[in-house]
Amino acid sequence: MKYSNLVERLQGRRTSAWEIHRVAQQAAARGEDVIVLSVGDPEFSTPAPIVERAIDALRAGDTHYTAMAGREPLRAAIAAEHARTTRCDVSAANVVLTAGAQNGVFAVSLCLLEAGDEVIVPEPMYLTYEACVRAAGATLVAVPVDPARAFHVDCDALEAAITPRTKAIFFATPCNPTGVVMQRADLERIARLACEHDLWVLSDEVYAELTSERDHVSIASLSGMAERTVTLGSLSKSHAMAGWRVGWTIGPATLIEHMARLALAMLYGLPGFIQQAALTALENRAEIVADIREIYRRRRDVVFERLHRVPGLRCLLPEAGMFMMVDVSGTGLDTTEFTWQLFRAQGVAVLDASAFGETANGFVRLGLVVGEDRLIEACERIARFVEGGRG
Repeated sequence: MKYSNLVERLQGRRTSAWEIHRVAQQAAARGEDVIVLSVGDPEFSTPAPIVERAIDALRAGDTHYTAMAGREPLRAAIAAEHARTTRCDVSAANVVLTAGAQNGVFAVSLCLLEAGDEVIVPEPMYLTYEACVRAAGATLVAVPVDPARAFHVDCDALEAAITPRTKAIFFATPCNPTGVVMQRADLERIARLACEHDLWVLSDEVYAELTSERDHVSIASLSGMAERTVTLGSLSKSHAMAGWRVGWTIGPATLIEHMARLALAMLYGLPGFIQQAALTALENRAEIVADIREIYRRRRDVVFERLHRVPGLRCLLPEAGMFMMVDVSGTGLDTTEFTWQLFRAQGVAVLDASAFGETANGFVRLGLVVGEDRLIEACERIARFVEGGRG
């Protein structure tokens, strides 16, 4: 039997880096003493009020089909929060619900891009952006960001990458994997480029509420950008709801109509009980997000305080999110050797950051996804490994 080559086209170039996470999960399932810091799924549970709302909705029979774009109350609540933070004139008509932000990137790519188009993306980037762009037949143009700049975007390089085929610029702020929050001046420069060259901008803002060092600015709030910006959001990180698959896309009403038509053939609406739980999450946003933000800030400080002292390691203090980039090139090992030898010797799983682009070669990404005691233990194991306890 012959299969479509679409999925082969979606295959990323660096997906092998995730193999260590699969092996670590298997070891944990066998009861081995491993510390899994390789993905962004924290150990704490979704806050109880959100869970209870879903249970109540299920018991009340909210198990039927829902509107393709999502229910009006939830979309209106998302629009109101976006309007509050950006001062943009948005309504429910500018919002479509997706099964997480990942589904949003895929759907936006299919609605905006076609064969021959190019999409500029600063690198390091989240792994699946390339697959989504390829799904539409377009080409992703990676623009390396120098680690010497602490992975802050180089707008001159972005401008130099623009060609007559460029259709869009995609980026995440705050960024996964680097934890960098884009500065207003850089966003203003990107906005000017987008307006001058008539480009779409996709701004992935999943970590927007988890900032520590710098306030988040949405590019949609800048002059002339609301009509050409697609903003992605999610409850996965900010509300510990990764498995609930609640995300959204905010953009011009015409784009939202296109995405709703696509949903008819793909998602067919998020479950109603999930939407009720999401509405409760937004209603309790201030308290929930403040607590989770503080948890990650404390964990970040705990890890940085311990690892930055280890000879051979250089830690970049993240400005947001749940990850820390650690330069391990000083150990004399490449990142593949480092991650696997560390796991085999000490039972700590971290991710080779070159999975996010060659500019991150020499770095590993460490997730702040277990409690402080386990993070301290992980740091001690990493230190033993680096300082001579390799196997």
